Formats: sequence, C-alpha cells, structure tokens
Amino acid sequence: MPILPPPTRETAAPHDLVSAPHMQPVEPTRAAPATGGTGDTGSATPVVSFDGVLAAAEALAAHLVPTPTWRYAALSDAVGRDVVVKHENMNPTGSFKVRGGLTLASRLDADERSAGLVTCSTGNHAQSIAFGARVAGTRAVIVMPACAPSVKVDAVRALGADVVIEGPTLAEASAHARHLAETSGMRFVNPGNDPAIIHGHATAYLELLQSNPGIDEIYVPIGSGSGAAGACLVRDAIAPHVRVIGVQSDGATAAYDSWTSGFMQSRPATTRVSGLATAHGFETPQSIMRGDAGGAGSLGLQGFDLVTDDEIDAAATLLARHARVLAEGAGAAALAGLVARQGTQHGTTGLNARSSGTAAVVVTGGNVSADEWAHLAAAMS
Repeated sequence: MPILPPPTRETAAPHDLVSAPHMQPVEPTRAAPATGGTGDTGSATPVVSFDGVLAAAEALAAHLVPTPTWRYAALSDAVGRDVVVKHENMNPTGSFKVRGGLTLASRLDADERSAGLVTCSTGNHAQSIAFGARVAGTRAVIVMPACAPSVKVDAVRALGADVVIEGPTLAEASAHARHLAETSGMRFVNPGNDPAIIHGHATAYLELLQSNPGIDEIYVPIGSGSGAAGACLVRDAIAPHVRVIGVQSDGATAAYDSWTSGFMQSRPATTRVSGLATAHGFETPQSIMRGDAGGAGSLGLQGFDLVTDDEIDAAATLLARHARVLAEGAGAAALAGLVARQGTQHGTTGLNARSSGTAAVVVTGGNVSADEWAHLAAAMS
C-alpha cells in the first residue's frame, strides 16, 4: 500500500475574495491553463480555473441543492480521528458526477445541442452526461464496456440515453466512442480532460470547504482524476492550508503511475471497483494534481495512496455500520485511504504516523452493484 510523502509547494498569497474563518482566499486565476487537451474539448490547451468553478456553481444552482456534510461519532471513534462525511451519494444520479454533466450541458452551443453528445463510462459519468443531455434537450450516446454494472447501464437507459456496449474494458469502449464522434459529428465528452467536467466536479469541494472551514485534510477517490483536480483548484483558492490526499485502487494504477512519473501511463484495470477502473492517465487533471498548472492548481496533491479492493470493501462496511451510509466502491475509497493512514483497519500498520485534526471523506457515489451488495451483506451478517 504505497504512500507518498507530501511534496513541497509554495502556498498562494492571501486575498479577500471569499471570507470564511480559518481560510486564506486567493485571487482566482483567469488565464492559467492546465495543458493537455487533445482536441476533444475544442482547445489544445483547455483553461481550468477557479473562476470556472464559480461559474459552474452558479449554473448548477438552478438544478441541484448543496449536498450535506455530517459527523458520525461512531465512525470517528472507529477511525480514531474526527471525520466529516460529504454526501455526494445524495445527488439525483447517486453520484457527484452529475455536477460535471450539468455544467457541460449549460455550456453547449446550438450546433453541439443539435449534434448530440457521445462519451464512454463504466457508469456514473455515463449517468451524468445522460442527465445533462436530457436537461439540455439533446441526444446522448453512451458507450459502456461489458464490465459495467447492470444497475448503472439500466440507470443510463432510464435517463433516455442510447447505450452501446463495446469491448470488455473501458479502453475499448473509449476507442469506440471516439470513432462514433468522428463519424457522426457528435461532441465527444472526455471523462477526464474536459474543463466543464472538472469545474462541475470541483463544486462539491467548494461546498465542502465553504461549509466546513476547520477541515485539515480531504481524502479524494481517483479514477480519471477530475474530482481530485477540482478539489485542488478549490483548496488552492480558498483554503491553501488543507492537505488533499488522492486514493486509488491498487488494481487500477494508471493515474497513480502517471502522477509519480510525470508522464501519462496506461495500466490494466483489474479492480472490481468499477468507478476507479480507469486504464490511463488524463493530462489535464494530472497537471493540476502535480501542481504544474500555475496559479489555481499550483499546490497539487499532498499525497497519493493505493489501497486494495478488500480495504475498500471494509471501508464501505464501516460506512454502513457506523454512519448508516450505502456507498459504492469508489464512494468508499476515500475512507479506505484515511483508515489505511490511521492504521486502524483490521490491524493494519500505518505507514505514516497517525494524523490529527479533522479529515473529510467524500462519499462520491451510492450506486451499489449486485456484487457490492453481496460483499456488504456478508460483512454485515
């Protein structure tokens, strides 16, 4: 279970953009691109900024209410630390990713609405694009791999999107989605590199930090890295003292290996946690997670941990038992990372000394698959 030490970064200068106790707001960056676009977003260097996050929050206000944060005494006792839980599983699609789909939908021009959207996903991103397309009144085609949980495939269809099952893994589904975009003229939505997606996902962390200024660390599950990049953007702008720790399954290490090497890597995704089963790194979120973007995003992650699928299952059980929260695997991964660092999971020895202060974990999704139900039922019996 590798745990990397926090890199040394310079914190941004304080500014009076946002006033909240214990926060040091900074001026949002208006022209500091996170490079790495591939043409999918209409720009070779998509601009990702805190201003974009604020604009996304304004657009989302018409469709979503802020999700709650709660403390559960039994959960904090079990972990050995004060824990704040952010309930993104309470969004309309059961996941934080609806924020990205709705943000993207709010920015479509007339030609894009006419052409429709195509993307690839194992489930929650698929639902977000289907949901956003329905709000925008446009067509959505979602290419999903055969490994996608049936509950998520059914949910995408229920939202009115066309589902195409292609290939055994997300890599084959992604290639087919790009082919459909090229041959049909539909707008391809990149699950990780699109600025609108990152800005939308970041609004979850804007809510979290504005309502809980006393947080010391945030643990973020990483698949493509769009959520972690969004967390870094917001943290840099309004709470630069907060540590952001990424967590990924050791059965899908593409983002982890990309972050540690500084180059985009592809790796087999053998994890059973579908929401983390990403087989390659995405340049735009990686540039922010590494602190390469300049301005907003300059601090990057303070650590990136790998946990096992069994540890993720155990974290889902902790949430169910001590917080009465139903979390899918990706939604429990943040807690798995925190527990691993605290060294409290089934006698695991922590690789770092236990931290103090308040840690936030984001339950990013609650769309539990049949297999996850079975694991949880067995653990709770």
